[in-house]
Order: sequence, then C-alpha cells, then structure tokens
Amino acid sequence: MSAKPRRQTLAAATVAESDGVRTLHLGTPWVQGAMRIGKPQAIELEYVQRMMAWLLLVPLEPKRLAPHAVQLGLGAGAITKFCHRQLRWRCTAVELNPTVIGACRLWFKLPPDDARLAVVEADAGAWVADPRHARSADALCVDLYDHHAAAPVLDDESFYAGCHAVLADGGAMSVNLFGRDVSFGRSAERIARVFGPQRVAMLRPTREGNTIVLAWKGEALPARDELARRAEAIERGLGLPARKWLKLLQNRPTPTPTAA
Repeated sequence: MSAKPRRQTLAAATVAESDGVRTLHLGTPWVQGAMRIGKPQAIELEYVQRMMAWLLLVPLEPKRLAPHAVQLGLGAGAITKFCHRQLRWRCTAVELNPTVIGACRLWFKLPPDDARLAVVEADAGAWVADPRHARSADALCVDLYDHHAAAPVLDDESFYAGCHAVLADGGAMSVNLFGRDVSFGRSAERIARVFGPQRVAMLRPTREGNTIVLAWKGEALPARDELARRAEAIERGLGLPARKWLKLLQNRPTPTPTAA
C-alpha cells in the first residue's frame, strides 16, 4: 500500500491543554493522544494503559536479549516512550502523518532517535507487509484510527496477516477497537481467523467504548494463577494497573455494549 495518496488528505496535528493535560488532535475534537505535563513519561489515557496488557502474555523475562516493541500509529507517543524508558526495549514507531511526529517531538517529550528508538514515517500496512520486518517484534501495538476516530484505517484480514508475520514466536499484539461500534465483531473475527480463536482475547470496554483486543503467537492463554503472578509483577515493577486488566480479561472477543 502506497503512503503517497493518503498523505494528501492527512489532517495537521494540533495541540490543546486543560487541567494539566496536553492533548493531540487532528483537526477535530477527538483526542488522538494525551500527556500529563507533570508526568510526561506516564501513560495518561486509560485505553492506552490497557494497550500494554500484552505484558500479561509474554514471559516476565524476555527470551531475546534485545526485545523489540513496535507501535503502529504514534498518537502522542505514550506507548513508545514507556517501552523505551521504562522497559528499556528497542522500539519502533510507524506513523504516516509527519505533523504527528513533529508534534510528539515538540510537545510530547518524544526523544530523538537513538540506538534503541526509531520513529519511521511510513504507511503501517506497507510496513507490516515488508518481509524485512518478519518475526522482528516481540510486542505490537496497533491504534490506527483516522482524524474522525470513526473506524480503523487498516482493518482487513491481509493487514492482520501482516501483523502476525511481524511478530516473533511468543510475541503478542494489542489492537484498539471501539467495542460499541457495529464493525467491532467483524474486526475481531478477522483477527481470530489470522491468529486462531484460541490465541485471541479482549478486555471489556472502557467507559468511552475502547476495547483492547489481544492476539498472540505461541502457547494457549496462560493459566489464571500464572496471569495473576504476572499482573502482580507488572504492577510492582512498572506501576501499571495489571490486576484490573486481569479482572477485565475475556477469553473470546465478543461485541458488548457494556462499559467497564
């Protein structure tokens, strides 16, 4: 998929501030990302915190010496910053809109590229389809809504097949979807067809309707006591509300109008 045709219609990133929180927008009131100014390395939005629930599905100590986290759709850069600084993983962020990258660097404390960080201006669909990236990611976070936040920009089975190909063995993916939207069931089915129904789970929706779908390569969902052990370690070491994630975790993604 070529990036050039869509670039002509990309909205310019704008920034707003209220009550100590800086937000990213793309020409509409919809919030594309946020940062608490006094805590720039923390993950401010609840649904973005939940996108880190892939941590429940990977070993507490990564098998690879240099684990790699990939974010598709930069937003305000919260996930990439957290993985880069708190986890100390190698990080790649793929973002089509150059004004989003510029805003993150100028207003959201996204550091410059270094030996462990690469921010790539590219089409996410083309990036995951590139065989050079096969089996390169231990974690993949997908948040690809347009400026109207109406539906994912990339959501077909071939895209999720590309995501599957990018994941290394034992790797896990989190995808932000709107659980109250009529398209949610179709999106979840596409992910399940690619990863297999036993390799897909979800968290119940946030109050705003964001549903995080998890998919992974490797073994079946760990036993509940192992997930509880991992959740406690995540909370203790990283300060993320992982025990709440575990309470919200459902083994099979099914559409629901009920908010958490």
